[in-house]
Amino acid sequence: MKYILTILPVMILVNFALGQAEKPSYKTVADSFELNYNADNYDAIYAKFSPEMQSGLPIGKTREFLAGLKQQAGKITKREFVNYEQTYASYKTTFEKALFAINISIDQHARINGLFVKPFKENNLPKPERNKTLMALPFKGQWTVVWGGDTKALNYHIEHEAQKNAFDLVITDEKGKSYRNNGTSNKDYYAFGQELLAPCDGEVMLVVDGIKDNVPGTMNPVYVPGNTVIIKTVHDEYLFFAHFKQHSIKVLEGQKVTKGQFLGLCGNSGNSSEPHLHFHIQNAEDMNIATGIKCYFDKIIVNGMVKKDYSPIQKEKISNGK
Repeated sequence: MKYILTILPVMILVNFALGQAEKPSYKTVADSFELNYNADNYDAIYAKFSPEMQSGLPIGKTREFLAGLKQQAGKITKREFVNYEQTYASYKTTFEKALFAINISIDQHARINGLFVKPFKENNLPKPERNKTLMALPFKGQWTVVWGGDTKALNYHIEHEAQKNAFDLVITDEKGKSYRNNGTSNKDYYAFGQELLAPCDGEVMLVVDGIKDNVPGTMNPVYVPGNTVIIKTVHDEYLFFAHFKQHSIKVLEGQKVTKGQFLGLCGNSGNSSEPHLHFHIQNAEDMNIATGIKCYFDKIIVNGMVKKDYSPIQKEKISNGK
C-alpha cells in the first residue's frame, strides 16, 4: 500500500510524550476522520486539514489516497488509541481486510496537519537505558548544548519517545550568540558548514541528502530531520544525525565507518530554524517505533573541566578530551 506522511512544522523536532492518555481534541478529530472515511466523505476530511496539509496533499491526492486505502483495506471496524509518536496520536486500527496504525497530528486549532498510515506492529524491542558503545563527540572544536538533559526545562525532546535523550548543538561566540552579522544568512551561523564526524565505528543504515537548507527563521514541514545519517553500532544502537547541509554527506548506506570519519557538514535542513546539529541514539532505525537511549560520551571537556562517561546538559560548552 502507498501511504502518505506529512509532518507538522515545529521548532527543531518538537513532539508529544509516549504513554500519555488520549487528549479529547485528538479523540474528536479521530472520531470525525473515521466517520467520514467510512462514509466515503473524503472532502470533509480534507476540509479538516490545516493550510499546510492542504498544500502538501491537495484535494485530488487526498481523494486518491483515501479511496486507495478503502479499496485495499475496507472500512474501519475498530480503533484503539495506543500512544503518541512524534507529533502524532497513534491508533491501532482494524479495517475489514487489514490492520494498520493510523497516526494523526493536529495543530492548535484542531486541524489535521499530519496523517500517516502504516502496518501496525507491536514494539517488543529491547530498551537499554544508556549506550554501551564508547562515544566521542561528533565534531571538532567547542560547541554549545542548546537542548540536552533529563527535564522538560532542559530538553523539550523528552516528550518524544525516540528523541527523549536528544541533543541540539550550536557554536557560540564569547557573547553567547550563534551567528555573526544579522543572522539572516546560513553563512552567518558559526555551525553552518562545520564538519560532522562518526562518534564511533558502525554501519551506515540511512542517508538522506537532497533536502534544501532553509533560510534562517523558516522551517521545512515536509521532512522534519532534513538531510540525515543513521549509523548502527555493534550493540544495535542507532545514532541519528539530523539537519546536514544539502549535498554535503560523504557516506553511503551500507558503508562501514570508523570513529572520527567525516560524515558531512552541519546545515539547516528540515524543521530547523537555524544551522545546528541534532543528535540522539535510539534502539531501532525507524523513529516511529524507536525508544531513545541516553547518550554518555567517553571523555569530553565540559566548561573547561574534563568529564568521563558524561551526558551533557543545556548551556554547557563541550569539546572532545584528549
